[in-house]
Amino acid sequence: QVQLVESGGGLVQPGGSLRLSCAASGFTFSSYAMNWYRQAPGKERELVATISVISSWTNYADSVKGRFTISRDNAKNTVYLQMNSLKPEDTAVYYCNKAPPSGNWGQGTQVTVSS
Repeated sequence: QVQLVESGGGLVQPGGSLRLSCAASGFTFSSYAMNWYRQAPGKERELVATISVISSWTNYADSVKGRFTISRDNAKNTVYLQMNSLKPEDTAVYYCNKAPPSGNWGQGTQVTVSS
């Protein structure tokens, strides 16, 4: 069974940084591209970033391009999201999932950007 455990969120001031982690299990992590998503209150879940199996390519939503960096460690079955220059509009619950996504979502990690 797919299990995804996100961590690393918190409260940060505008302009600050956070690094999110997602520990995956229950599937062959090194065989799947991985995605980070986010869902803000009252909004639909949106795709934020994608990384290929061997990290040869990445893709980002326009809203985070140049500020967020996705990476992965296949030896640790973990995907990361480094978030810099955070803005209040980045406030959301952040989730990871494989691509295509499993129906088993993790609990997410809350990121709040506020002064």
